[in-house]
Amino acid sequence: MKKKEISEKKFLGVSARGGLLLVVVAIITLEATGLIQYYFSQRGIKQEASLRAQSELRSAENEIMGIVDQAEGAVRNSIWIAEWCLVNPDSLVRVPQRVVDNNPVVVGSTIAMTPGYNKKYPLYSPYATRDTETGKILTLSLATDEYDYPSQEWFTKPLELQDGYWSEPYYDEGGGNMLMTTFSMPVKDNNGEVAAILTADISLEWLTELMGSIKVYPNAFSTVVSRSGQIMVCPNESLVMNKSVDQFAAESDDSGVLKSINEAMLSGQEGEMSIRYHGERFRVYFAPVERTGWSLSIVVPEKDMFAGVRKVGGVVIILQLLGVVMIVIILRVTFRNQMKYKMLNTQKERMEKELEIAKGIQMSMIPKIFPPYPDRGDIDICASIVPAKEVGGDLFDFFILDEKLYFCIGDVSGKGVPASLVMAVTRSLFRTLAVHEKSPGRIVTAMNESMSDMNESTMFVTFFCGVLDTKSGHLRYCNAGHNAPVLLNTTKSLLKVASNVPLGIVAGAVFQEQETDLQYDDAIFLYTDGITEAENSKHELFGEERMLNALSNLKGSRAHIEEMQKAISGFVGNAPQSDDITMFIIHYLNEATPDASERHLLIHNDIQQIPQLADFVETIAAEKHLDHSLTLNLNLALEEAVTNVIMYAYPEGTDGLVDIEAIIRKDSLSFVISDSGKAFDPTAQPDADVSLSAENRQVGGLGIYLVRNIMDSVSYERKNGKNILTMTKNI
Repeated sequence: MKKKEISEKKFLGVSARGGLLLVVVAIITLEATGLIQYYFSQRGIKQEASLRAQSELRSAENEIMGIVDQAEGAVRNSIWIAEWCLVNPDSLVRVPQRVVDNNPVVVGSTIAMTPGYNKKYPLYSPYATRDTETGKILTLSLATDEYDYPSQEWFTKPLELQDGYWSEPYYDEGGGNMLMTTFSMPVKDNNGEVAAILTADISLEWLTELMGSIKVYPNAFSTVVSRSGQIMVCPNESLVMNKSVDQFAAESDDSGVLKSINEAMLSGQEGEMSIRYHGERFRVYFAPVERTGWSLSIVVPEKDMFAGVRKVGGVVIILQLLGVVMIVIILRVTFRNQMKYKMLNTQKERMEKELEIAKGIQMSMIPKIFPPYPDRGDIDICASIVPAKEVGGDLFDFFILDEKLYFCIGDVSGKGVPASLVMAVTRSLFRTLAVHEKSPGRIVTAMNESMSDMNESTMFVTFFCGVLDTKSGHLRYCNAGHNAPVLLNTTKSLLKVASNVPLGIVAGAVFQEQETDLQYDDAIFLYTDGITEAENSKHELFGEERMLNALSNLKGSRAHIEEMQKAISGFVGNAPQSDDITMFIIHYLNEATPDASERHLLIHNDIQQIPQLADFVETIAAEKHLDHSLTLNLNLALEEAVTNVIMYAYPEGTDGLVDIEAIIRKDSLSFVISDSGKAFDPTAQPDADVSLSAENRQVGGLGIYLVRNIMDSVSYERKNGKNILTMTKNI
């Protein structure tokens, strides 16, 4: 321990001067970098603010011009009607009514006669406005002593200019009773004399809302100034129409700059300037509105504009200090890290060994001796699994029970240790359930229920389960989202599979069971998507077509596996393996058994025909030279099974047939009972508890209990709409 401390101090002492120099250089570099960054950040923010403000001003101007164009259009399009109505002044009232009714942006309109033009109407100015509550057009007269319309700007300016004119904003107390601006045009008679002025009023409330919606920065605000410098729109409502920009400039620290801004705005210029007001700096962006004489502006406090930079600047300073501290810490920690490298390497080696052990454990769960049944000539099996990592999520398994081959193949979503754990659980569930369940559909259903209940990691398994009768070649199977196997006979084709969901996704899922028959020399090739999705260096997939081509007409399961491995290896080349590769082939080689004989008995679903069973069994017993007690037991088992069919298979009052087939072999006797009644599996029923007294025992289950105790194997299947119960006794 003391030697370690001495070595560390020596290392730090030797590096002290170099480390100090490094810290000084780092401080200078970081400070210079911060200053340069701050300068360019400010310049960039100014440019960005200018672009944003100009964009907002252009957008606002476009919206204003849309309203202006509508109001002007309403007046200009109605001039000819007003001129036509001059001969009948009483009809002039319809002109402003039409202007308001046809133009939603217009809140009021009047046609004001020129004083003295018509002796009958020395003063005549009907005014139309829209009732805000009912939407109806109301009409009133502006020709009153209180209003004196001939002195209003909207009346005098068009007369003076002989053209259209936008008035200064004003509060109209005799007509619209609101803050508004008016567009007016002269109406001339056939002699070119101005007979009246036609107007369209627009409220300035929408303009206040429009400018108030502009939010370039949190504390920025917008204003609108009239052609005379009056403030039309401002967040401070007390200034609206009560103060001019010149008056406001007198209160500014930079009154000269503000006057320059005012002059530029009133002359219709566009631009930006910086001012100081009450000790705070602002950036003013302004632009004119055509034809109205108005000027829009956006005022941005520079403290808002550069708030982000200043905040970042403070953070940068803190980070710079932290950086210096980190350099000091790094110099100290570097030596200690060197001491840890050896420990990390040791831990890595231990983890690799543990993964190797885990791989060995996982592979020990998978059958690896082929052929697995060298003494059997009816079946040939071979398989291969190559994990993409040390451990993987692919699996296959098989075993033979009661002359039936139970087999499966699966692929767990994901890779590595989690997938290997799910793989182990899946294989164990298959083994546990298949020993007690003969139907692949029910095996898969039970596995899904169990895996769905404990699937907190949301992993799933594509799975294929099959049960092959090695005597008849009849194959029942159930697919749960897995790749369709390849059926190899005279041709190569994909086995038809139902589109069931993978295991572990949803509890209560329904899994469809299917069936087919294998003939002598047929084979079924099962695989995972690691084969079809194997990639080469060009990211091309091996694919289904190459897989089918690689399944040649070679004889023997091992030959097929080796040929497929060779094809995949040649295609992939040096590209890394991306997924587990698993393949599994079953070659059916059972021919018809020549020494088997058959007996048939066909009866109706009538309990009176039960005695025929005794004669049927005794005939077979005499042929096989069976002793009397075995014959009685066989007769009892057959009678229990057939009675169950007669009593429950067909609806009451319906005539049905029960076919009993006896298959007599050298060392066994099988009874195959088939009927076309409703589906019912007696083997799925629980045995009766014979330990209970008769009055306490649950009704049912005694018959199948007797049959199971007498016969060596009992199996059920539903095939082609028939119930088929097979009972076999070894003799």
